[in-house]
Amino acid sequence: MKIAIVGAGKWGSALYNALGEKNECVITSRTPRDIPNFVSIKEALNCQMLVFVIAAQQTAEFLKSNFINKNQKILVASKGIDANSGEFLNEIFQKHIDKANLAYLSGPSFATEVMQKLPCALVVSSENLDLANEFANLFPDYMKTYASDDVVGAEVCGAYKNVIAIASGICDGLNLGNNARASLIARGLVEINRFGKFFGAKDETFMGLSGVGDLFLTASSILSRNYRVGLGLAKGKNLEQILGDLGEVAEGVYTAKAIVQIASKHQIYTPIANEIFEILNGRDVSQSIKNLLKKK
Repeated sequence: MKIAIVGAGKWGSALYNALGEKNECVITSRTPRDIPNFVSIKEALNCQMLVFVIAAQQTAEFLKSNFINKNQKILVASKGIDANSGEFLNEIFQKHIDKANLAYLSGPSFATEVMQKLPCALVVSSENLDLANEFANLFPDYMKTYASDDVVGAEVCGAYKNVIAIASGICDGLNLGNNARASLIARGLVEINRFGKFFGAKDETFMGLSGVGDLFLTASSILSRNYRVGLGLAKGKNLEQILGDLGEVAEGVYTAKAIVQIASKHQIYTPIANEIFEILNGRDVSQSIKNLLKKK
């Protein structure tokens, strides 16, 4: 079965190389790339197995403009929440294709290390476990894959951890110490759990690869784009400068806005996300630290 990777950034390219170990793969993006087996978007979307690696904020418009439902099987490898609509990626994709044909990839996985064929473990989530297992079996031996039916849990963890990673980068950028970072990440997990449980996510997801595994990775390494955003904020750089220097999408910047809007609507307590949203919009970092340290 030919697999098309839709999105040729670092993560898309890493998945193209990994899945190409055992399968015939093509890759596409809106901008032409000098990559073997690069094809047009139209040709890629004609394949029956698709892996979407498009930035969450661009997904809705891309699908609306390009996607025609031909009963394809889709693995969504992006993470984030649409900041404009507040929709999870599963809600966006289900407007175009039946949920039985949708699966979602999550877990701790830096693109750089996947490109080096270093071992990692991932989760493929779908309400259709047969589909989850089908996609899981496509990955090479150095990527151990598990199947799950908790789509919402995987989505919430994958999106929210980027916001906590920004907070962790700020913490380290201010040299607040290991105790502070560990406390922040632990409370971040509690916050992710609280948010996800509201939407029906399962406890075991938060304690597994999609949850604590991906959170720990993203919130503790310079390889994380969102962590680097936090480092920049701690040094007093403005957001435009930070994102310009980064040269890549940092989904946590947009997800923070979405989480705050959703949490406000449903009255979910999300103190870390709230402070990150305010910092991204100009609040002094020291004031946010004081707010988070207040006894409640």
